[in-house]
Amino acid sequence: MMRLVPFTLYSRSYCHLCEDMLQALLALQQPGERFEVAVVDVDADPALVARFDELVPVLYGAPEGEELCHYFLDPVAARGWADACARAAA
Repeated sequence: MMRLVPFTLYSRSYCHLCEDMLQALLALQQPGERFEVAVVDVDADPALVARFDELVPVLYGAPEGEELCHYFLDPVAARGWADACARAAA
């Protein structure tokens, strides 16, 4: 059975760091799991621009949770979220 791990990536369409973070995140997937990444364009919502603006990319596990990282992927934090999701599902 495939384990789904949710992430939310606050991003911009013209942001190479955003694309780099997404690719690095997807590379952390392990056999038997799939990362479901909701990519949210901050420029589509003035409230998100006010909140994140120059911080993008910003990665969250759950949108209402704590920030995992910004600018560059923190593989330890991302893997920690994925592992916590696995424990919660068990």
